Amino acid sequence: MPKLEFFFDCSSPWTYLAFSRVQAFAAGAEIIWRPILVGGVFNAVNTAVYERRAKPEPRQKRYFDKDMQDWARLCGVKIVWPPSVFPVNSVKAMRGAYHAIDQGRLVPYATEVFQAYWGDNRDISDVSVLRACAERAGLEGSTFLTAVDAPENKDRLRQATQDLIDRGGFGSPTMFIGEDMYFGNDRLPLVEAALKRAST
Repeated sequence: MPKLEFFFDCSSPWTYLAFSRVQAFAAGAEIIWRPILVGGVFNAVNTAVYERRAKPEPRQKRYFDKDMQDWARLCGVKIVWPPSVFPVNSVKAMRGAYHAIDQGRLVPYATEVFQAYWGDNRDISDVSVLRACAERAGLEGSTFLTAVDAPENKDRLRQATQDLIDRGGFGSPTMFIGEDMYFGNDRLPLVEAALKRAST
């Protein structure tokens, strides 16, 4: 069975789009979920993203907004740019994703976190918001909050972020089949084709 590593941060709207579809594109493959802190990646290797955010070109920004809504309709998800908190500190959300992996609840947990932030404009740096997401995903709330601050989950998030940097990554979502890297929601058809080749 081919394996697909999916490096992701719930603070990225393009990652939400890819996450909503990747399981269908990777049917027959094992998905290895790799939560990361995309801000750590940007700080290390992609600081230009901050300048582009601060001084967007108006025509590109208008098209960006349209393009995102076109993709949201295609993917069947709701994306509303968070007016209150952007960018958001997603570190606790992504540490919590490791607890969700351990409990076999990563997909429902990440779905709830993506929806809370991108669909409902909830602040996912707020532990009460995260606890509600975790409980809706079938996780026990108090245990989840303990796991968010557990040293081992801090280390796992830090290591996965560094692993992505070391392997040439520069953002979220980034996918690997072996050492072949694919970046971005729109690369999913390439991922699907590569997995089909790998399975023959």
